[in-house]
Amino acid sequence: MVSMAATGTRQRRRHNCHTAARPLLESAAPRPRPLTDLSEAVSSSGGGARRVPAVSWPIGGRAVRCETQTLQPPFRTCRCKSQAQFPAGHSAKGSEGVSCPSRCSCQYLEVNCTGQQLQEFPVDIPLDTRQLILAANNVSYLPVVELSFLADLVYLDCRKNLLGDDLDFTFIGVAKLVYLDLSFNSLTQVTFSTFSHLLSLVVLKISDNPNLVAIEKDAFANNTWLRHLDVSRTGLTFLDTSTVRDLPNLRLLGLSDNLWHCNCSFLDFITWMMESDIHFPDADNITCYTPAGLRALRMPAAEAQLHFSCLTQLYKQDYVFLCLIGFCIFLAGTMAAWLAGICAVIYEAHASKGEEEEEEEEDTAT
Repeated sequence: MVSMAATGTRQRRRHNCHTAARPLLESAAPRPRPLTDLSEAVSSSGGGARRVPAVSWPIGGRAVRCETQTLQPPFRTCRCKSQAQFPAGHSAKGSEGVSCPSRCSCQYLEVNCTGQQLQEFPVDIPLDTRQLILAANNVSYLPVVELSFLADLVYLDCRKNLLGDDLDFTFIGVAKLVYLDLSFNSLTQVTFSTFSHLLSLVVLKISDNPNLVAIEKDAFANNTWLRHLDVSRTGLTFLDTSTVRDLPNLRLLGLSDNLWHCNCSFLDFITWMMESDIHFPDADNITCYTPAGLRALRMPAAEAQLHFSCLTQLYKQDYVFLCLIGFCIFLAGTMAAWLAGICAVIYEAHASKGEEEEEEEEDTAT
């Protein structure tokens, strides 16, 4: 009976320890966090201090080990200690024992690899990383698979690298991304597939990409939460008005020091800029680059010039249209005059014939 009672006591203690740790696991699921101590005073039976087998749970890449120890009857405590889980061949860094990529520094949920002359995307990044900084390296490619492992990533800084060419579908696995900095790279174009999966994106910086010459009309169609967009100092010459006008939460748009071609097709965009409530930083440097007659002209002055020239300027098709209209009017007038002349001649001939018949009848009567 004593043995059975002791066994029942140990089982109740283990059950209570699991129960005490369960809220920890549930709260840690959306946002993992290390825990050092969890205590619960509960009623207990039995004599002196004793231990029961420890249990472990995986939380955010760590093994949380909990063991039950009776301190003094009738109280006991559950104590949990976090222990790092490392891939083979890696060692811990920092007091919390977090695995960290080579040549990078790691803090809680953050990996910083700034200025390490990395040639490739770092490996063995903790899967619960929220903030990843790869600035000032020589990374030329972002692997889709490795990025997709970082499903909780919200901040990605890749400025001053060698990224370029095709980034379509690169960010398909990091849908929670809020901040993305791709400035000072070699991007060439932005299509619908480049950022279409980043539904939570708020800040996007693609400035200082001198090879960026095209942004598709619907490139940001899915980024409806976008508030800060910077496309300054690129090779852009044209930007469709609907590309940015249809972003309901946009508050800041960087457009300075681009090669804007201020023609009649660009007039709608300039007019939208003048009427919009969006903030344009460094507005004095948003100027026309071509044509030569408008070079270095700021947008308000360029709008006035384009309004005058575009409303009075006739294109080749306009002249063709006017010629066709003139020819049609001339042809119609000629035909109308010809028909009127024929009718007049017929009428005159008929009238003179009637007069001759009347004269002959008068002569016959006399």
